[in-house]
Amino acid sequence: MEELQSRHRKELRDLQSRVTQKKKQASKKTRKAVNEECERLERELKERQEYEIREFSGEVVGDGDDGGEGVSGKLEELTLKVGGEEEAQEKTNGTEEPPSSQQDHTEQQPNGGAAKKRNRQKDRLARRAAEQEALAQQASLEAQSLPDLKSLERTRMLASMSAHHLSEIEIRADGHCLYSAVADQLKYLSIPISTTTTTTTESSEPSYKIIRTAAAEYISSHAGDFEPFLEEPLETYVHKIRDTAEWGGQLELLALAKTYGVEVCVLQDYGRVERIEGGDGQGGDGEGKKELWLGYYKHGFGLGEHYNSLRKKKKKQNPEKKEGG
Repeated sequence: MEELQSRHRKELRDLQSRVTQKKKQASKKTRKAVNEECERLERELKERQEYEIREFSGEVVGDGDDGGEGVSGKLEELTLKVGGEEEAQEKTNGTEEPPSSQQDHTEQQPNGGAAKKRNRQKDRLARRAAEQEALAQQASLEAQSLPDLKSLERTRMLASMSAHHLSEIEIRADGHCLYSAVADQLKYLSIPISTTTTTTTESSEPSYKIIRTAAAEYISSHAGDFEPFLEEPLETYVHKIRDTAEWGGQLELLALAKTYGVEVCVLQDYGRVERIEGGDGQGGDGEGKKELWLGYYKHGFGLGEHYNSLRKKKKKQNPEKKEGG
């Protein structure tokens, strides 16, 4: 009998181990089926062991309630004993199992599904980072193969300046460059920047501010000549010229050429020269009209388009030769 009980205890331990493992591996979808299978295995083992005990004791199944209760009692005692041994061993090893399959799933979730989810997120982030790095490397390689537009433009502009005997006065790139360059040219040509306009701007203000006001007043007083080329109301456009750092361009140069009576010559890339005729003024008339030279850059400065002031180089005078005696 002792040998039989020992074997039964081992079978119970093995089954409990299998049941625990199955419940751990069960997912939310398969949990119900796994629980039913575990109950079936436990029921079959219990019935078989009960039959073996009765057979060993010489009892016949179904002879009487007392016999059945006696065998069942022995089997329950055996089950409790095995369960107690398992529980004690689990506590000793620090691996006590949860009391229900729901708890088992709850405790296993962080180590199973959540861990897999975190791993998938890490994989996606890693793939995305690798793709971005590859794109950055590709863009860097493409940029290296592109021509240096700034350097090429600068080289061509210097060659054009030399051909026209011009030297460059660099103007600060702050949004006022066109007006500052015009002010430098007027000063170089000895043309007053305030006395030729109707502006009441104080002379103590920056020169670019006076030039801005002059351009704004001319456009405002000649609205019919400029409105067809504007994409916004004239008042708004004039306000931007006079009171903000809005860039200037073709229309503003035309207004200034008319205001100061000069011919504005804009040297551009590849040696192109755009000439803007002005009206009568202190710049002179006809062939004697003074030329106001600007250098226009498209790629050379961080803000984008930019104007510098260009001055004519002074011709070197050859020293007079003294006659020998």
